[in-house]
Amino acid sequence: MTNLIRWDPFSDLRTTARPRFQHGFWQPAALAASSTTSRSEFLVDLSETDDDVEVKATLPGVEPSELDVSVKDDVLTIKAEHKEETEEKQREFFRREIRYGAVRRDLKLPASVDAEKAEATFSNGMLQLRLPKSEALKAKQIKISTSA
Repeated sequence: MTNLIRWDPFSDLRTTARPRFQHGFWQPAALAASSTTSRSEFLVDLSETDDDVEVKATLPGVEPSELDVSVKDDVLTIKAEHKEETEEKQREFFRREIRYGAVRRDLKLPASVDAEKAEATFSNGMLQLRLPKSEALKAKQIKISTSA
């Protein structure tokens, strides 16, 4: 007695292709969410206190000498160029995710800042900036005199 098994021509496609296309083909929203930080960008936190604008930027693998930070017209520009030290032509890569090349972010600041008094630190791939707000924006106490 022989058992008959129905052949499904798409069964192989469903089992092998699903992991590859699950986020991009069947769920395009997941693909869009995962591509918001492209290879040409890096992650940034931008916050504000009463006196300062504070920025944290993740730049893994970048050296301090490869950074360029500037402020012009209330726009903060962070640029970095990480160069690959050696090119490996004899090796065939199956996956290559370490990023090399130039990255840049331009951030509109929430307030005018005094770039001359800015402070920057860079440690373990994390850039931290403290940008004091311009004196014109800070609240000033007005003394009230009394006439007796």
